[in-house]
Amino acid sequence: MISFSKRAFLAFTAVVLTGSFPGLINAQSAKIEEGFDYRILPVAQPVETQGKVEVIEFFWYGCPHCFDFEPELSAWVKRQPKDVIFRRVPVAFRDDFMPHSQLFYALEAMGKGDAMNEKVMYAMHKENKRLLTESEIADWVTTQGIDRNTFLATYRSFAVVSKARAARQLAETYRIDGVPTIVMQGRYVTSPSIAGTKAKAIVVMDYLEILIRKNKYK
Repeated sequence: MISFSKRAFLAFTAVVLTGSFPGLINAQSAKIEEGFDYRILPVAQPVETQGKVEVIEFFWYGCPHCFDFEPELSAWVKRQPKDVIFRRVPVAFRDDFMPHSQLFYALEAMGKGDAMNEKVMYAMHKENKRLLTESEIADWVTTQGIDRNTFLATYRSFAVVSKARAARQLAETYRIDGVPTIVMQGRYVTSPSIAGTKAKAIVVMDYLEILIRKNKYK
């Protein structure tokens, strides 16, 4: 299994799944097919920036497959040209996972998102920290050298809570039923689960990036 489905999400416990993904592919010889390696949304969603390639990763800090996909995805993001806009959107399929979305936006608001996101995932998946309550989150953040009071003020802020709620609504609008899921240009959807492997998903993303430019960012 290489995607964390909504069903599995709702049944989540403290158990962390581990494993590796076989089937590395030759990018140059890979055949990319709509309906197999990616799908097109019936109703395209608006992009935030015109004339750019918009890439959204819908993810959840607690998803073991998001954690496993992170190295490949981060490497892909780092090699992209300036016309590629990448952003992450946290998904909470259940109310008691909303603190993870607030944690994401609080770190982002403090300018620490890029530096801390991988650390949050490592803490959850390698150090068995659940980070499901405000106090657990604040305690952990403090160990990372972040002022507790400043963090809590940001975490509880109207702006952060609103963004967490908006992210949940966006995931519903896109009909996200599993993570990690990549959406490009508001219409093309792929993931390691859809494409078959992490490596194939990256190849599909490269393919879609070229397609979007060819279609004049549509």
